[in-house]
Amino acid sequence: MADKIKLLVAFLLLVAGIVGFYYLHESAAVLQLASVLVGVVLAAVVAYTSEPGKRFFEFGKDSVAEAKRVVWPTRKETMQTTGVVILFAITMALFLWAVDASLMMVVNGLMGRGE
Repeated sequence: MADKIKLLVAFLLLVAGIVGFYYLHESAAVLQLASVLVGVVLAAVVAYTSEPGKRFFEFGKDSVAEAKRVVWPTRKETMQTTGVVILFAITMALFLWAVDASLMMVVNGLMGRGE
């Protein structure tokens, strides 16, 4: 039950930051931004004290670690793959144009509208 209350408080702090943004609509943009940032930071701190919050932040750290292990393609591989995709798109466009034109000619011929 304590975790649910902590998450509710975190949500209310987040909402308070957003409400502060709109409440300060005539103030400087820095104050509006500060209102949202304070709400987000306080909400994150409160959420982190709950068990689901700790699991969420641990998941985030694991995700960052996993992203660092990804092997990204080289520039050459990227350019080759992009070229294949563009060539395939052009080929499919020409094929579909040919099919469309052929069907149009057949339909016009069947309807007696020879060109």
